[in-house]
Amino acid sequence: MPTIGYMEGTDPLTLTRLSASGIGTMPVSNGFDNHGKFINNLSERDQIDLLVGYLHKFLATQRQGFFVEDLLQCCRECHIPILVLVPRPDHPLAHQALAKVSDIVTLVDPECLYDEAAKRVGLLPRP
Repeated sequence: MPTIGYMEGTDPLTLTRLSASGIGTMPVSNGFDNHGKFINNLSERDQIDLLVGYLHKFLATQRQGFFVEDLLQCCRECHIPILVLVPRPDHPLAHQALAKVSDIVTLVDPECLYDEAAKRVGLLPRP
């Protein structure tokens, strides 16, 4: 069964739809929100197939000197793709903010989360 890790604030109805379809979900924390397992403690044993969350959850640590590339290093090492939720009009700015992790992140409009996540874990066919 595929598992999607999700940051706090991810739409609960989308997560419920994915769960109803047989997709596991696991809360993941940026280290400040205490929402779930700290993202840098993820390992291959967690069997996370995809991580989703809003942009601000991935950028929240920069003021403390813990940059997005540090926060997502574990995802890079474990080959966990990330869907970053950003309204479409803000994608250009988000691309700039995430330039150092562009190889593992995909920007997704929040309204498209279910379809994109379902495609990524094999629930829906990719076009």
